[in-house]
Amino acid sequence: MNSRKTAKYGAFLGIALILSYVESLVPFAFGVPGMKLGLPNLCIILVLYMMGPFPALIINIMRILLSGFMFGNMFSIIYSLSGGLLSLLIMFFFKRTKKFSLMTVSIAGGIFHNIGQLFIASLVISNFNMMIYGPVLFAAGAVTGALIGIIAKEVLKRLNKFKKE
Repeated sequence: MNSRKTAKYGAFLGIALILSYVESLVPFAFGVPGMKLGLPNLCIILVLYMMGPFPALIINIMRILLSGFMFGNMFSIIYSLSGGLLSLLIMFFFKRTKKFSLMTVSIAGGIFHNIGQLFIASLVISNFNMMIYGPVLFAAGAVTGALIGIIAKEVLKRLNKFKKE
């Protein structure tokens, strides 16, 4: 791997970790355990669109592990990995079809992140009654996914403009 690519990976990983830290400081739960804004996913969707699926996967896994050790615990790592990997997989397939906008890809990512976490939570506590949270978490994933999609679209516009200069 060349030094420019390594520097890009490091920069995006650093930004994702900063966003993870900021997110850990912001109380955002509306009576639903585990509900977050998904700020670090902004970096992941940017990397997916700018560098491709493999760099997004590497940065996503590294961010989840590092932020879990720094700001969370083993359960937060497990939940984040399940949600983050499913989310990235779905975003990759949605993007790959070229039929969906960045906003739709981001919304799908937000929803499937919650699906992955809800499924793992149900397995961990051996109680699938947790699926009752599904509709609320899916709606929350759609809203936060839309917000992240709007921000990502604007950031990509500016980065592409900067890249051309």
